[in-house]
Amino acid sequence: MRFDFDCVHVRDVSRHYGRRRALSRVSLECRGGEVLGLLGPNGAGKSTLLSILATLITPSSGEVRYGTATATQAGAGLRGRLGLLAHDLHLYPELTARENLVFFARLYGVADPQGCARLALGRAGLEERADDFVAAFSRGMRQRLALERALLHDPRLLLLDEPFTGLDDTSAATLVRRLKELRAQGRIVVLATHDLDVAEGLLDRAAVLRDGRLVTIDNSHGPLRERYRMHVAAVQAPAPKA
Repeated sequence: MRFDFDCVHVRDVSRHYGRRRALSRVSLECRGGEVLGLLGPNGAGKSTLLSILATLITPSSGEVRYGTATATQAGAGLRGRLGLLAHDLHLYPELTARENLVFFARLYGVADPQGCARLALGRAGLEERADDFVAAFSRGMRQRLALERALLHDPRLLLLDEPFTGLDDTSAATLVRRLKELRAQGRIVVLATHDLDVAEGLLDRAAVLRDGRLVTIDNSHGPLRERYRMHVAAVQAPAPKA
């Protein structure tokens, strides 16, 4: 049976690199059918948390559960349910859009790589550029292609690291529409972003990371930018002594 889950629980997760603390006792929950935003300045720990969720690095302490299982308990089946769009889009510029998708579909073990690539090109709006080299693509086109690359194997959990970086308004709006579609399909979407204006109408919940500590933003009222500023001030406050 294929491994599946409808929520992710992060419990008291810390990550240290020698004396440097990247994350400190972070706890949060992500559920199917919602988009969770990770907000915060550079170096706050957002990419580290995404890497832990993607099982690329392990916590120094605490645990992450996918449904009721940890990554160790779930085994290799978990990787088949994770999709990651990082700063590096993991596309080969010397290959065409179709060749990129077919290559990754084969890596993922998709039953029909050619058919899967054709559908992905349609979702990305790149049918007419399918046989053009990716090196000639704009940032927005590469971003759309990379997102569909991350979705080829039908992951339950989609992780995105600054997906709006370098996108014009049209490309950003296209990406927002696609992420809303994924939310409607019951996917769990977690994204790190600096673009609060774009995130405003997309996020169901948001959490602020600063210096490795996390605060969940109250979604009850007020523009996201104002709530973000308020909670950044709260996160900056010294932690109480034990």
